[in-house]
Amino acid sequence: MVIKMVKYTSGSELPVGLGLALEQYNAMDHFFSLSAETQQQIIDHTQTIQSKNEMLNYVQSIVTK
Repeated sequence: MVIKMVKYTSGSELPVGLGLALEQYNAMDHFFSLSAETQQQIIDHTQTIQSKNEMLNYVQSIVTK
């Protein structure tokens, strides 16, 4: 189950775990600077993530690209 947190510009919602991980890495601005398509791809990928550490690693990887 995904708990939704915040609506963003394309009308979709940001999952809580992703939002928390983005905040931990101070990467919220980076995320919202990405195209709507890229944001959606990231959100879609988070549906496969099973743990907090995996989410943090994923967010770190998208921030350092």
